[in-house]
Amino acid sequence: MAARDSIRAAKKLLRKAIKERVALLSDSHKEQESMQVAKKLLATPEYQNSKRVCVYLHMDDEVRTTTILKDIFSTKKLCYIPHYHGPIMDMVRLHSWEDYDNLPLTSWNIKQPADNEQRENAISNGGLDLIIVPGLGFTKEGHRLGRGKGYYDGYLEKYEQRLHKRPMTIALAFATQICDTIPTDDHDRKIDMIISANIDD
Repeated sequence: MAARDSIRAAKKLLRKAIKERVALLSDSHKEQESMQVAKKLLATPEYQNSKRVCVYLHMDDEVRTTTILKDIFSTKKLCYIPHYHGPIMDMVRLHSWEDYDNLPLTSWNIKQPADNEQRENAISNGGLDLIIVPGLGFTKEGHRLGRGKGYYDGYLEKYEQRLHKRPMTIALAFATQICDTIPTDDHDRKIDMIISANIDD
């Protein structure tokens, strides 16, 4: 218990430090890095060969995903996005750019379908080939620091329990979000690939 408390405290401190670093980036710098990251992602075989893709809808301190979203639709992939309700996150179908445009804003200032809206759920309808993951911090080895809610770790656990397989995961990061180390525990899932403006592999 003491070890877990220590890890939790270390994560809290690191989240604060990374948030402060990201807050120093100008909007134009975020846009520039986001374009570099998107270009790298779209060139990967992992993305190109995926037919069913889940992509997060970015907050201000995250790599922008607008270009990626447009590419998913233009290349006729099936698009899924996170839907948060209480402590649970599901991935639900997004049909078009017009569908995205019409989504309401949450209190987090991100778009997501209304809670009472019925949408196709990825786990119940064939699963996903790729999940594009947000986060606050990452290591080159694939360790991820989220916001502390456990949404993505919980979703991947549920996905594996239901479908007995795991989708490819790729995280997108600003250069300043890359860390040498991140404190982790048994519940933290590694990401398969990290793409940043300053990482080529």
